[in-house]
Amino acid sequence: MRHSYSKRGYPYDNSVVESLHASFKKEEVYQWACKDYHEANSAQFSYIEGFYNSRRIISADGYLTPDKKEQLVS
Repeated sequence: MRHSYSKRGYPYDNSVVESLHASFKKEEVYQWACKDYHEANSAQFSYIEGFYNSRRIISADGYLTPDKKEQLVS
């Protein structure tokens, strides 16, 4: 396994993560107010593992969920 680093000023490798962050903020963070760190951490885990990876389809991946796309690639 080898790390892949993009060149300075070349943001395209980071676009997938930026898209995840944008979706996460719009669909989870800005919708609820958490009381403390533990509640926020639990909400984050639930969103990513319980919704984003398993049920939310991604148009750039042929309208598959991230879990299904990973299964096809593996």
